[in-house]
Amino acid sequence: MPLTPDTRASRRAATAPSSVMRRPIIGIAAGLVLAAVAATGLLAGPALAAPSEADVREATVAARDARIASGNADSMNDIVAESAVPGADELPEVDVADLKRGAKALADADDFTAEELGELTDDVVRRTVIAQRETVALQNGLTAAEDADKARIEAEKARIAAEEARIAAEKKAAEEKRRAAEALAAVNTVDGAKATARRMASERYGWGGDQFSCLASLWTKESGWDYRAYNSSSGATGIPQSLPGSKMATAGADWRTNAATQISWGLDYIKRAYGSPCAAWSHSQAVNWY
Repeated sequence: MPLTPDTRASRRAATAPSSVMRRPIIGIAAGLVLAAVAATGLLAGPALAAPSEADVREATVAARDARIASGNADSMNDIVAESAVPGADELPEVDVADLKRGAKALADADDFTAEELGELTDDVVRRTVIAQRETVALQNGLTAAEDADKARIEAEKARIAAEEARIAAEKKAAEEKRRAAEALAAVNTVDGAKATARRMASERYGWGGDQFSCLASLWTKESGWDYRAYNSSSGATGIPQSLPGSKMATAGADWRTNAATQISWGLDYIKRAYGSPCAAWSHSQAVNWY
C-alpha cells in the first residue's frame, strides 16, 4: 500500500468522512431533547401567581365589612318596613343581594389567582361602600319622615288647641254678654237703678243713707228713675235729666240705654255743681231745677 504523506491536507481528508456523519446525529439528538422538554412542560408559559398573604388578609377584611354592611342594611330595611310613619313605605330599600354573594365568594375563594381575588375584593369593597351610603340615606329618610310626622302632629295639636281656645273664648264672650244683658236689664229697672246709685254714691263719694235719701227724692221728681225719660220741651234726658242728654257721653257711649252710665254722670255732676245730693235737692226744691 503506498504511503500517504503526513500533511495538513492529508489529515483533513482522513477525518472528513467521520465529521460529516456526526452532524446529523447531533441534530437528531437535540430534537429529541427539545421534544422531551416540551412533553414535561419545561418550556410552557409562566404559571399564574397565587394570592399572597396580604391579598388574603384584604379579602378577609372586605368580606367581614361586607357582612356588617349587609346586616346593617337588612336591619334598617326591617325598621322601615315595620314603621307606621306616613311616607316610610315610599323610601327605597337597600339592595344587598349582590354584596352578600360577593362576600360569600370571597369566603370560598381558595382556588382564586391573585388577580381574580384582587378583582373580587375590589368589587366587594365598592359594593360595601354603596350599601353603607344607601343605609345612611335610608336612615336619614326615615328620620326626616318621623320629623315631618311629629311636626304634622304638633301642628294638628296646635290647631285643635286654637280651635278649643276660640270656642272657649266665644263661650266666655257669650256668657259675659248674657251676664251684661242681665245686669243691664236689672239696672234699667227702677229698683235696679236705685240700688246702683246707692252703691256708687257710697263707693265713690262716701255718701251714706241720708244723702241717698235726698238723691232718691231728687231723681224721683226729675225722671221717676226711668233711664228713658225725656222732656220734650227742654230736651232734658234720662234719670238725672241731663241737658242736653249728649253730655252723658263723657260717662259712656251707652248713655242712651244704660241707667248705670246715666247715674255715674249724674252723681259726678251733683258733686261738681252742689257738693252733695242734699244740697242739690235743696236747690231743686227752691227753684224747681238743679
